[in-house]
Amino acid sequence: MTYRGRFAPSPTGLLHAGSLAAAVGSWLCAKHARGQWLLRMENIDPPREVAGSAVAILAALPAFGLMADAPVIYQSSRAAAYDAAFEQLKQARLVFPCWCSRSDLAAADGIHRDGRCVAEPDPHREPAWRIRVPDEDIIFDDALQGEQRQNLRDAVGDFVIRRVEGFYSYQLACVVDDAWQGITDVVRGSDLLDSTPRQIWLQRCLGLPTPRYLHLPLVLDAEGRKLSKSERSLEVDASDPLPALRRALAFLEIKSDQNAVNAGDLLDSALAHFDPKNLPHCSDHHLA
Repeated sequence: MTYRGRFAPSPTGLLHAGSLAAAVGSWLCAKHARGQWLLRMENIDPPREVAGSAVAILAALPAFGLMADAPVIYQSSRAAAYDAAFEQLKQARLVFPCWCSRSDLAAADGIHRDGRCVAEPDPHREPAWRIRVPDEDIIFDDALQGEQRQNLRDAVGDFVIRRVEGFYSYQLACVVDDAWQGITDVVRGSDLLDSTPRQIWLQRCLGLPTPRYLHLPLVLDAEGRKLSKSERSLEVDASDPLPALRRALAFLEIKSDQNAVNAGDLLDSALAHFDPKNLPHCSDHHLA
């Protein structure tokens, strides 16, 4: 099967150094495998979206030499597909409505493990919908971080796939869209490492294929925190792309031609030296 990778930013701010490193890493992995690199805008959460950021992110990527091999997909246009997946889960009795408040869940450390709602149904308000999870380990092999294992019941419990407001969760939308786009390999930041077992469980429930996963180390700020799109000082400058692109490649420990005069040449030189096996590890994000 032809390698198909993707970069899937959310429009919650402008492109920053951490997102650029993830985009570069995923692009290099796809091109190293002589595959395709796709773009998906994960604009499924309108309350968190920053106006204009989707357009700005997509406009910035070509300045860094990152050109998609197919038109961008917007999750905001995919509601029918998420509805269909949700109905499939309902028909299989794998999901249940939940009216539990945070105080209802406090006694269980905020984790729902009963496979049913413990609160009284409230006909005057919409419920969230949760998917039942097994009391067993989900195990997968990350191409960079090695074997990962997580007991969903212990770690996250029955998790929400449709919120009270009617918005579908990132987990469900990501799984449906990865399958629809034919994604064979997911390369992304290690902040999403602990989401992978939930996504694998949803893939199994929906009868969808499981792609290969590779989780990159995170770019952290001076205090050791994950970069946030809300921190304007960390935005990358698409009008002068070479400094930020060189920093992204250095962070990923990828050699490149320091004399390159444009982003395309710099990426091509990096690709000539690139081997995903040599990417830096991030053991602090290991699930085991």
